[in-house]
Amino acid sequence: MAQQPDTRPTACLALADGTVFYGRGFGATGATEAELCFNTAMTGYQEIMTDPSYAGQIVTFTFPHIGNTGTNPEDDETGDPVAAGMVVKWDPTEPSNWRNVETLSDWLAKRGRIAIGGIDTRRLTRAIRQQGAPHVALAHDPEGNFDIEALVAKARAFAGLEGMDLAKEVTCAQSYKWDEMRWAWPDGYPRQEAPKHKVVAIDFGAKRNILRCLASAGCDVTVLPATATAEEVLSHNPDGVFLSNGPGDPAATGEYAVPMIKGVLDADLPVFGICLGHQMLALALGAKTVKMNHGHHGANHPVKEHDTGKVEITSMNHGFAVDAQTLPEGVVESHVSLFDGSNCGIRMADRPVFSVQHHPEASPGPQDSFYLFERFAENMAARG
Repeated sequence: MAQQPDTRPTACLALADGTVFYGRGFGATGATEAELCFNTAMTGYQEIMTDPSYAGQIVTFTFPHIGNTGTNPEDDETGDPVAAGMVVKWDPTEPSNWRNVETLSDWLAKRGRIAIGGIDTRRLTRAIRQQGAPHVALAHDPEGNFDIEALVAKARAFAGLEGMDLAKEVTCAQSYKWDEMRWAWPDGYPRQEAPKHKVVAIDFGAKRNILRCLASAGCDVTVLPATATAEEVLSHNPDGVFLSNGPGDPAATGEYAVPMIKGVLDADLPVFGICLGHQMLALALGAKTVKMNHGHHGANHPVKEHDTGKVEITSMNHGFAVDAQTLPEGVVESHVSLFDGSNCGIRMADRPVFSVQHHPEASPGPQDSFYLFERFAENMAARG
């Protein structure tokens, strides 16, 4: 009699409510706990996994074909994956793309990130939408040995992202310069050799492509850590200040970031913020932020700009949002989500200070939102 193949699961996902999903593990072995979210993007899994905004989160991909183009160093948004793990419907296939350098499984394994395939991601996504982002534990053991009680206990013990300052964990250790511009065929990433504007970018967890977009808009970019003071920022004599994306609770990061931003605003400099930077700016101006039920994570989010009526297809990744009802006088809501009406942008009525919740550098439109970087450059040029 022929020996039957071993069909035991090699990975499992345990939710804090006791629900357990079994599947096939790939990437690194071991166990980790985090908040679970879902992302609806059809491309860009490598960029998503290396986006610092996903610190403390495991990503469920709703699109089933994850891993089929492999990985390559050019697509990393930071040095290593920051998302705690990944959940997919189908096991990754062999890569079929001319840019591939390494399979997704090997890429994850070398970077200590756990993944699970063979999961009913539709059921899991419905649970996240209905119940809110759950706390989970993800384990991968090639032998299929799991202590389910211990994993559920780990999920329940996870502190959650509310009140957690994660920007300090993903920010740069020291300042550095950036001159690499957006990727262009056939040369790859050119260098900015004739910048017009000096920009200080505050790194709350900055994606590389944001810095590339700033360089492409004519900026000489100096990146400073998230904990930089207003005095340190202004010592570079910038023409403008950029506030980057990042993970965690904006109110927690705001304990040290808001005083810095207020100091920059007092200096009357043009300011541009994205994602967490948008939330930080809102807090500095006197608004409040709230934790969302399951957040916005995907590359198909329609956002409307009030002034022009233009609708942009945007990329989003945030679990907190600015409460538009708390915006003070003189601060205008500039963009709004057409999915749920949540705030997606603000601007000061009488000063060149603005920010957006979405990611204009991620190119889902693909160029719907690039004008925001040009607007920042124009604001700096107008200042003289």
